[in-house]
Amino acid sequence: MNGEAGYVKLVEWSEEDGCFIGSCPELFYGGCHGDNEHEVFDELCQIVEETIELYHQDSKSLPSPLSGKEFVNALQKVA
Repeated sequence: MNGEAGYVKLVEWSEEDGCFIGSCPELFYGGCHGDNEHEVFDELCQIVEETIELYHQDSKSLPSPLSGKEFVNALQKVA
């Protein structure tokens, strides 16, 4: 598994923006957007990889990836 695979990637429709929005909650929100859900996901994966590279270049510790179960539990606490 590569570094980006462990991070949650969300692509959701935004009525307000009229497009799909891609984000990675552990690293950033609203990282990319577009009309095609699959293209937004592909771009999101690339942005996550690039963000991880920047963390490494800056010698910063990466946030811990959330597992699917941990992510769902975190969302339930918010709701």
